[in-house]
Amino acid sequence: MNKDYTDQELKENQLFLTQLAKSFPTVEYAMTEIVNLSSILALPKPTEHFMSDLHGQGDAFEHILNNASGVIRNEIERLLSNTLTYEEREALATVVYYPKQKIALELEKTDDKDAWYKKTLTNLIYLGRKVSSKYTRSRVRKALDPRFAYIIDELLTARVNFHDLDAYYDEIFDSIIRYGYADRVIVALTDAIKKLAVDKLHIVGDIYDRGPEPYRILELLLQHPSIDIQWGNHDILWMGAALGERTCIAGVLTNSFRHGNLDLIENVYGINLRHLLMFAQETYKTAVVFRPRKTSEEAYYTNPEISIRAKLHKAIFVIMHKLEGQLIKQNPNYRLDHRLFLDTLDRVNSTITIGDITYPIKDADFPTIDPEDPYRLTEEEEIIINELRESFLKSPNLQRHIKLFIDKGSLYKIENNNLLYHALVPLNEDGSFKAVDFGDGVLRSGKAMFDYIDAEVRRLYFADPAERKANELDIMWYLWCGPDSPLFGKDKMTTFERVEIDDSKSHKERRNAYYKYQDTKEMAERIMNEFGITDTDRSVIVNGHIPVEKINGENPIKAEGKLIVIDGGFSKYYQKTTGIAGYTLVYDSRGLYIVAHEPFISFDKAIKENMDIHSTIEVENILATKGQMKVADIDKGKELKTEIEQLEMLVAAFERGFVKENHRYRMVKVPIN
Repeated sequence: MNKDYTDQELKENQLFLTQLAKSFPTVEYAMTEIVNLSSILALPKPTEHFMSDLHGQGDAFEHILNNASGVIRNEIERLLSNTLTYEEREALATVVYYPKQKIALELEKTDDKDAWYKKTLTNLIYLGRKVSSKYTRSRVRKALDPRFAYIIDELLTARVNFHDLDAYYDEIFDSIIRYGYADRVIVALTDAIKKLAVDKLHIVGDIYDRGPEPYRILELLLQHPSIDIQWGNHDILWMGAALGERTCIAGVLTNSFRHGNLDLIENVYGINLRHLLMFAQETYKTAVVFRPRKTSEEAYYTNPEISIRAKLHKAIFVIMHKLEGQLIKQNPNYRLDHRLFLDTLDRVNSTITIGDITYPIKDADFPTIDPEDPYRLTEEEEIIINELRESFLKSPNLQRHIKLFIDKGSLYKIENNNLLYHALVPLNEDGSFKAVDFGDGVLRSGKAMFDYIDAEVRRLYFADPAERKANELDIMWYLWCGPDSPLFGKDKMTTFERVEIDDSKSHKERRNAYYKYQDTKEMAERIMNEFGITDTDRSVIVNGHIPVEKINGENPIKAEGKLIVIDGGFSKYYQKTTGIAGYTLVYDSRGLYIVAHEPFISFDKAIKENMDIHSTIEVENILATKGQMKVADIDKGKELKTEIEQLEMLVAAFERGFVKENHRYRMVKVPIN
């Protein structure tokens, strides 16, 4: 043992050690576990992937999960470039990504199905051995389909001393094929390869909005064995809507209608829009400027569906701005009076005054806005938003998805000495941490601000709705678009201006001072210190939120390698700005590097033509290591070392009589991994 425990130490820990002995009842059991845990410490550090700002791009996200951000293709190239042709390697990669579909296509092209099965199984075993080499055998078995775990475990475990290894494996392959299990074993094997290629996935905010399939992303994350999520401002807006905050509901619908995501609202989440639709059609004669993005003015007049969606957008847009005005007036500490501009609407001259400037607007047909009380909802608007609230509260799919943000999510996370948050830490112009009152009269900055918001969101989620105080949920809306929100960080959200005003200057959203300092190493290290990270030489900050304009030469690496912005335009909406289709930050046993992705074309082409997302290493070894990092060097290693120390203390307690061994107790102990 590494430490000689005193009798006093053993006596003080006697109760804990007695409980621990229920799992490890003898010296032999405890020593076996110590050996097991010690061996895990010597394994290579498992691979982590970081992604942000997925913004509903479900097809591309699913493909990148399947190809592990290019890791699987790279391993195939390294292992099999001398034995398979380029076309064969491409086909094998697609088998890993989409096994069921690709197997059927490949079997249509071959005359000898048994030979194809055997060759494919052989190559997948080579690949499986490589990606499983960082794990214990126990950990690998947990990644396997239980129905085929024994077979695949045998195939993955090299028996180098077996005198007739080839014949042994050939018989396994032949039996699998003969009894019609080849397809299912290949599917199970490829599933394990994908699970083992990436040990943990960090989603650094903004799963929702822009793209049409956030639900698809969330369903994939629900099935993923190891994930965490740092909340983004778009996520928090949906979380507020799911809790029944009416302004957030109107905001969610405004974004969805603007981007043409009606199917998500109606068919995925089952939100009843019938009353809103009837009201919109009866109230608004025209809504051409409110048509979904990427639809033409001609389409508005020729396609009834476009016209209907535009009127839906206009109706909820007006309700949203009225509710925002009410919320701003109820919360003077938000200091957002400059966003109260509906009272300046001139419907006759089609103008509005924002700040000190009067702008012409494209559409001034707002019959429900009362000049004497512009932020009051009409009786029917009040009924509609309350009906929508009930629909959001009772949507089982929405509530299931939002629960994932609570179960696996947080405002920030520190893992392996790296700090993850979606957007920013609010700063003053002089670079000091900005103190903000979020409604309870207390000023908080830095880590204290983050901790308060995280706890408050959780409290609101679990609170009985009947016991919540009036306006308690207002903070969810502020976190979405408030100037001092650590999820937004701009002086205003120019939703009205982007739709109604041509003057691009009106759309300008001034950023928090954080972005002025984000390229300075001193500020990045001060933020890390604020969150308790003292060893900044081996640490980075990872965030997203603001797309990196690679097309204009912007570098995602800031602050001399201390801060990494991984919003690379995953959503198609941003790809003209970034010039790429997203980043994955990869942290493996050799170091930290950024992979840039090209756009995803389609599943059909991916399966039939082996058309992969081409991913290239953009920046390599941001945190290059001296030799290969081990489990002992990361957070998991600290946990295991603590467990080893506890077990060593238990052995000492057994040997010196403070805890009695139970030799009659029998158990099957699965090694910790």
